[in-house]
Amino acid sequence: MSKEAGHGDTLIVWKLDRLGWSLRDLITMLDDLRARGVKFHSLTEAIDTATPTGRAMWQMIGVLAELERSLISERTRAGVKAAQRRGVKFGRKVKLTPEQINHARKLVDKGEARQYVADLLNVGRSTLYRALVS
Repeated sequence: MSKEAGHGDTLIVWKLDRLGWSLRDLITMLDDLRARGVKFHSLTEAIDTATPTGRAMWQMIGVLAELERSLISERTRAGVKAAQRRGVKFGRKVKLTPEQINHARKLVDKGEARQYVADLLNVGRSTLYRALVS
């Protein structure tokens, strides 16, 4: 719908939530419209980018969206740190135990093919290589 609008056109919506799924989507879409010279008007929220008041309102919404993104990011980092303090491990689980790595090292030292050892341990060859190097 908004991709067909061109310079001098006005996109009119009943309510902002009918235009996009999230505030980030709305801001991206309206910034794109502005760059193409398309005006925007929301009837319910009384935002009209053709007027100075409407543009100011839109800029305030943008500032609030940026604040929201920052707060979400901050809360996420705090949550991750709290989880780490509780002992939660992030990332993939290790495929090989230290005992399996020692066994693999002995087999390779005895001359077994690395592909055979990887198949024996049910891991990929690159996983075996990384384990033997570390």
